[in-house]
Amino acid sequence: MTAPDDTGAGGRPVRAPAARRLFEHRLFWPAAVLAALLVGNVVFTHDFLAVRVQNGHLYGSLIDVLQFGAPLILVSLGMTLVIATRGIDLSVGSTVAIAGALACEHIATAKDPGSVSTVLSAIAVAVGVAAGIGLLNGFLVARLGVQPIVATLVLMVAGRGVAQLITDGQIISVSSSAYKMIGGGYWLTLPFAVLLAAALVAVTSLVTRRTALGLLIESVGGNPVASRLVGIRAAGLLVMVYVVSAVCAAVAGLMISSNVSSADGNNAGLWIELDAILAVVIGGTALTGGRFSLGGTVLGALTIQTLSTTIYTLGVPPETTLVFKALVVIVVCLVQSPAFRARLSRRRRTAAPDPASAADDLTARRQEVHP
Repeated sequence: MTAPDDTGAGGRPVRAPAARRLFEHRLFWPAAVLAALLVGNVVFTHDFLAVRVQNGHLYGSLIDVLQFGAPLILVSLGMTLVIATRGIDLSVGSTVAIAGALACEHIATAKDPGSVSTVLSAIAVAVGVAAGIGLLNGFLVARLGVQPIVATLVLMVAGRGVAQLITDGQIISVSSSAYKMIGGGYWLTLPFAVLLAAALVAVTSLVTRRTALGLLIESVGGNPVASRLVGIRAAGLLVMVYVVSAVCAAVAGLMISSNVSSADGNNAGLWIELDAILAVVIGGTALTGGRFSLGGTVLGALTIQTLSTTIYTLGVPPETTLVFKALVVIVVCLVQSPAFRARLSRRRRTAAPDPASAADDLTARRQEVHP
């Protein structure tokens, strides 16, 4: 809720102008940056925003951004809840690789790889193991008091090795139309991955905003001491958010592996944890914990994916892609920083002096020269 701008007659609050309230909304700058990237793409690719129907499916660059951005949206969704508790989860990239490797290994060694029951059991195995990874992260952080960055860094390194052990260092290819549906299939003219990501975002938003769960998470992250004194069991909440983060990463891993019908333990989900953290920050959630914004996270993830699409569209050399991406992200973070904008506005006021005062200064100087 926007604070009143001032007080009027009788001490009654006067609401800030609508334009100012719009600029101060937490979703304004993430949405503005995303819109600017989309418009910029139109300059270089005139049909970038065009969407066409082919064989009953929607196609176009916008659809590609949504489809390829769905895994990042899911990973960022779980990362948002973890960061809201003043934590961090660096193991999500390894969890993505482990989930994809387990699912593809299960399907490849099954008697009937194309059956729905085989795919469902593969999904259950992948999600179950991911939940175990989340439990381990939560136990290390909540029960043993290990710093989140240290606890998850261990699994970030070890988990990637586990994924390669599962695949025996090879790329496991599968042939299953049912499994292909998760990341590369279509339903109701839209990519199934987009619908699945939207459903999980909606469920998470409903649970955290329509119940007390979101408030409890924000309380633990905003002031752990005060939340403990009022009787909030922070340990259980911490374990829960790490489990949710791991499960979201597992679903993202299923999307990535099913889209290419293979599992690569070495490259699947590589550095996705960094993109997820950037998406959360761009979305307006502070790394210091407390209040979080799921809508902002979704916009941040789409911004990162649109930026990646823009880089490939412009033909930026692969060796400079990460540098270009880092520079743009820094600019984005500065643009939506209130302190940075306030400093710019103060400099503008200093650089543009009042004409009346400037005239007075000129008159005084003339009097000094010609008394």
